[in-house]
Amino acid sequence: MYASGAACDLTLALHTRRDAYTDIFDALDAQAHTLAESAERIIACLRAGGKLLVAGNGGSAAEAQHFAAELVGRFKRERAPYAALALTTDTAALTAIANDYGYEQVFTRQLLGLGRPGDLFLAFSTSGESANLLAAAQQCREHGIGVIAITGGRPNRLARLADVALAAPTPDTALAQEVHMMMTHLLCGIVETALASDDVLSPHAQVKRGLARKVAL
Repeated sequence: MYASGAACDLTLALHTRRDAYTDIFDALDAQAHTLAESAERIIACLRAGGKLLVAGNGGSAAEAQHFAAELVGRFKRERAPYAALALTTDTAALTAIANDYGYEQVFTRQLLGLGRPGDLFLAFSTSGESANLLAAAQQCREHGIGVIAITGGRPNRLARLADVALAAPTPDTALAQEVHMMMTHLLCGIVETALASDDVLSPHAQVKRGLARKVAL
């Protein structure tokens, strides 16, 4: 009886989720130009020798780390690593800053130390109202660091502070987090494709190609 009830619940949940995603994809079509602009800013930053600094809280912190990992490691292509750093991983820095300056400053303090004009700050937030991300975005605006906000569907202050804002078109937090992962993968795919021609000429790629040839011989 329990298994049958659970199966019915799961079927209903899957149908509900499918319907929600149909609406989400329709809404995302209208944001294609904004997604493309975000990708172009990331590509331009990396080509100019800048770096991406990424942050979020809770599940959005995990997504920030996921985003940085795909770029430093790889997404789908074998290529040189790209300069991306999640500001959510250094527990010593996070706890020291939170203890000495308050949690609102955990990203701002790192941005002041690590960020340079021309770098890019990516802020993941389903609410767009996290105080530490708002403080960080404001700091970026004052120091020549670009801001891309990746938020939920409701109007929010983080989006207003950003140079470009991508919104998951849903008020549901869990769905917004899933859409953020999709955006991460879309952006990583676009960036890798665009930088592929640059990567062919990179020292890293040349070394890997040379080693591969030696192994083949």
